[in-house]
Parts: sequence; structure tokens; C-alpha cells
Amino acid sequence: MGKSFCEVLLQCYPTTSEFEDLRSTYVADFVFNSFLCYTTIMLNIVTIHAIRKTPSLPRTLETSLLPKTLKALLLSLAVSDVGVGLFVQPFYITLQVKWAQENSPGCNTYKAFFLVNRLFSMASFFGVVAVSVDRFLAIYLHLRYQELVTHKRVVAVVISIWVLGAFFSLMPLWVSFDIRNLLSVVLRVVGLILTTLVYIRIYLAVRFHKNQIQVLQVPQVAQAGELANFTKRIKSAVGVFYVYLVYLVCYLPLMISVKGPEIFGPSFAVKKFLLFSPSLVYLNSSLNPVIYCWKMRHIRHAVMDILRNLSRHRNRTSH
Repeated sequence: MGKSFCEVLLQCYPTTSEFEDLRSTYVADFVFNSFLCYTTIMLNIVTIHAIRKTPSLPRTLETSLLPKTLKALLLSLAVSDVGVGLFVQPFYITLQVKWAQENSPGCNTYKAFFLVNRLFSMASFFGVVAVSVDRFLAIYLHLRYQELVTHKRVVAVVISIWVLGAFFSLMPLWVSFDIRNLLSVVLRVVGLILTTLVYIRIYLAVRFHKNQIQVLQVPQVAQAGELANFTKRIKSAVGVFYVYLVYLVCYLPLMISVKGPEIFGPSFAVKKFLLFSPSLVYLNSSLNPVIYCWKMRHIRHAVMDILRNLSRHRNRTSH
């Protein structure tokens, strides 16, 4: 018979006898997460405002700026990151304070933290996959992209992302841990394989695009405009690729460490590694806005405008 949900959770977290030995780890992680919580909230709120302010032209010219479809997916991803800073990290910091005080939170508290954490982590995961597939379709459908990938359909995808995130976060309440764990592993592996294949195809498209530029030494005006739009789509795909890459770097240690107690047993070293792994995941939510500003010019300009306006407002109020 498989272990219960609570039994699995409790073997991942420190026992009362381990609180004293891990005290310095709690303090270091507490300080890091307290700082990270603030940066996650502020950076993503500014990013959400910047994405909303970034204009989208009519569909015939949509590739000149930020497409409405991409805006909707990036907004969903940024909202999930804000949720991490507003709900998940403060909850985790509360757990760290209890551990430092040598106070065991109990199974129900761990279960509540797991559900909140899983909601936003699954929303982020589905969001990264969706935005990667969107950029792939923008390149491979080319002129048919605007016809097939409409704003209404993308909004439906965003709603589905959050419904699925809620479903998978609540699933342990009525499904055994073993089944939930199997579904979660299969889902993440399929998603990561799909996203990796998408970027391989995009890479091949970039190589083909470079060959086209070399062949068309003196392109016609229509060809030049088409290539310019295609180039912008490739740049946005490269920007999203960095989001995917950073996601992998931040999430893989947690995916590995969660399996640690099952493989190596609930050892002290495994639990210590597991305590730091969530902090790396939360760091991902602070890094995403930085990537948007770095790799997406229109979002960067909107953020700079927001910061300039805030600076002017502060100067006016101070005089």
C-alpha cells in the first residue's frame, strides 16, 4: 500500500530533532527569501503594467509591435510570478520562522502550502510551454498565424492554464499520492520534451532564414517587409527561449530533490538540499521580468517610460 499524502510531505520537511542542526540554513534562506519576495512582487507588477501599456497595432501590422496573443500569454506568466511573491513566498517564510523556533507546523499546514505552491508552479509551467508553442506557431504558420491564432483563442488557453493549475493543485485531495505523482511526472516530462523540440525547430528556422537573406541579395519591397516581420518573430522567440532556459535551471534542482527522499531516504543532506531548492524556484519569478526587459525591446521601453514617470512624479512632490 502506498504512502499517504501527509506521510510523503512530512518526510520531505525537517523533523523536530533536526531543527537545531538546520537553524543556520533557515536564517540564511529566510533573509534571501524576504529580499526576493519584495523584488518578485515589484518587478512583476511593473512588468504587468509595461506589457499592458505596450501598444498592439491592427492585425495587418501586428508583428511590428508586441502581438496581442503574446501579450496575453506573458501577462498570465507575470501574474503567476506575482502570485509566487504575494502568496507562496510569504507562506514559505512563515514555515522557516516556525522551523527556526523549533516548532513543527504539522501536516495540514504543509498540505495548505503544497496546494498554494502547486497552483502557481503549474500555472508557470503551462505558461512557459504555451508561450513557447505560440512563438513556434508564429514562425511556422507565418502568414496564417494571425488567422489561426486569434486573441480569443489565446484567452481561452490562458483560462485553461489556470483551470488546469487549480485542478492539479487540488488533485491530492481526492487522488492517491502515487497516481498524482505519476501524472505530474508524465505531464512535466511531456511538456519539457515538447518545448525542447519546439526550440530545436525554431533553431532550424533561424538557420533557414539566414540562408534566405544570403540568397535574396536585392529583395523586392514585399519580400523585404516579410523578412523584417519574420526577423521580429524570431527575436521574440529567442527572448522566450531565455525564459524557458532560466525556468529549467531554476526548477530542475527542485524536481531532482523532491525525488531525493524516495531514492536516498529522508536523510539530513537531502532535506538540506530540499530546503534551498524552493528558493531557486522563487528566484525564477524575479528573473523573468529581467529577461522580458533584456530581450523584448518594446517591454523594455515601456518599463523605462514607467520609471521615468515615477522619477518625475517624485521630483514634483519633493519640491
